[in-house]
Amino acid sequence: MIYLSAEDLTKHYAEQLLFEKLKFSLHKGDKVGLIANNGAGKSSLIKVLLGKDIPDEGIVYLRDSVKLGYLEQEPVFDDKLTINELIAGSHSELLIIIREYENALKEQTENYSDKSQKVFELASTRMDQSNAWDYERKLKQLLTLFNITNLNQLIGLLSGGEKKRLALAMTLLDSPDMLIMDEPTNHLDVDMIEWLEKYLSQSSITLLMVTHDRYFLDRICNHILELQDGKMYHHKGNYSYFLEKRNEREMALKSEIDKAGKLMKKELEWIRRSPKARTTKSKSRINSFYEIKEKAATKTTEDKLQLEVKMSRIGGKILEMKNVTKSYGVIKIMQSFTYVFKKGERIGIVGKNGVGKTTFLNIATGDESVDSGRVNSGDNTVFGYYSQEGLVLKKDKRIIDVIKDIAEVITLGNGKKLTASAFLQHFLFPVKMQRRFYSELSGGERRKLHLLTVLIRNPNFLILDEPTNDLDLMTLNKLEEFLESYKGCLILVSHDRYFMEKLVDQLLVFEGDGNIRGFVGNYSDYREAKEAQLKKEKALLVKVKSKQKVAGKPNKTKTKLSYKENQEYKDLEKEIEGLELEKTALEQSINDSITEYETLMQMTERMGTVITLIDEKTLRWMELDEYV
Repeated sequence: MIYLSAEDLTKHYAEQLLFEKLKFSLHKGDKVGLIANNGAGKSSLIKVLLGKDIPDEGIVYLRDSVKLGYLEQEPVFDDKLTINELIAGSHSELLIIIREYENALKEQTENYSDKSQKVFELASTRMDQSNAWDYERKLKQLLTLFNITNLNQLIGLLSGGEKKRLALAMTLLDSPDMLIMDEPTNHLDVDMIEWLEKYLSQSSITLLMVTHDRYFLDRICNHILELQDGKMYHHKGNYSYFLEKRNEREMALKSEIDKAGKLMKKELEWIRRSPKARTTKSKSRINSFYEIKEKAATKTTEDKLQLEVKMSRIGGKILEMKNVTKSYGVIKIMQSFTYVFKKGERIGIVGKNGVGKTTFLNIATGDESVDSGRVNSGDNTVFGYYSQEGLVLKKDKRIIDVIKDIAEVITLGNGKKLTASAFLQHFLFPVKMQRRFYSELSGGERRKLHLLTVLIRNPNFLILDEPTNDLDLMTLNKLEEFLESYKGCLILVSHDRYFMEKLVDQLLVFEGDGNIRGFVGNYSDYREAKEAQLKKEKALLVKVKSKQKVAGKPNKTKTKLSYKENQEYKDLEKEIEGLELEKTALEQSINDSITEYETLMQMTERMGTVITLIDEKTLRWMELDEYV
């Protein structure tokens, strides 16, 4: 079933062609990733699909019965409302239906009659049609999950990250049939991202999303739409499949360009001989020559962006923190933390939102004071701090002036010197664009410019706080390449698991309440260790329960299992495995928003039974396992 289709979409912005003659369809259950470089037209395409902009040509068809949801990159709310008022206003119709049902149920219970029965049946039907049975449970679950607890708080007092999480919770609560998401993982910690990843994978929702999170694309999407040079390429597979096919396409294009270049030289010699007889055949050959010339002149942009800077010499002493303590009231950020940062270290910082990661970075750079302890940096240490706040300008400036305020001439890593304008061109800010004001840039363009202002200072201690937000994949890949060869000290805070995986070899884990634990290894190593620890703790708990259960019983010498016990041991393994599979299936069904209320209650009751059975059978299996 087609939910949305686009036919011959064409759109210009000023004199620039964004896309031309685009054709694609989204079917029920499709999980589609939209990939394009910044400025290539993805934002404009999304606006056209949502009906917020009109294409120059073409039409968009959205099936009438489809409920469409949209998660903006930067959500906009009425700052004067409380969270409670926002929810009530956004779902006023749904809440009226729920209250009418509650009143009908009360009336039927207290004053039963044919009339009250009919009113109750009508209210129940409206609850079914609006899928409202699970609303309040789902509301509480989502708000708790996204750490939204004070519903009386004014929206104007929320941070950008809190607004994004609120917008995501509200969007999912609407239970749309089709969802368009613009950078959904921005401002989410890793646990939230992994929950969202699981939710979207298991849901039957039709999804179109723009995201730089490559793990997210890889694990959710079954289609990739690539927008490049105004054309659309459709790849039926996940992100890994897309990379493979795009590489094949680019290799084929390069081969065609090479062949066209060789053929053009041959045809150019013929053209220069200027044949006098302009026959139909010769005219056709001349036309063909210009087509070949155009093909030979085709350029690929993938390798144009080169991140190169000259790093300042780094000394023996880089940064030392000794017995550092920092709190905000009763909230502890750091408690007697000691660490000496060494040359070439690549450290990732992980932890839930709100545990103090950004405060830690501000303390490291000297932008924030400590309650006690010492923070000493070396004489040759030059910090480059890429913050979540982005560039903070006293007044709006043109792009070229932002760079000139730092340096008129910039030295790259290879020793080459560039003017401010040439430096910007090196990073894909063409001359025409350099006269634009900072306020006119997209989120991704602002991020890229901010990155340049950090690198231009030639830092030997680079601190990056969520650098992947809003960057397109080409810039992201080039940033990774640069950081892989960076010789200075690197601290990285990022929810992008792929990014962390490639770039860090040790972690500082912020556990909350001022506790910061060191871990040697990358993010995958940390997750595996964490899961292994949870399993170990669960097994220990089961063992303790087992000992408590048999406490007081007379000890009997036992060295091996009887035949009957051995058979029971083998059967238990199969039974536990089957129950775990049933538990997973029940979780998936319960999370499915289309489940009817009565069925949901039955499944929830069964879930409790299954969990109890798993615990009991695991306990028995542990008892028998001691003698195997």
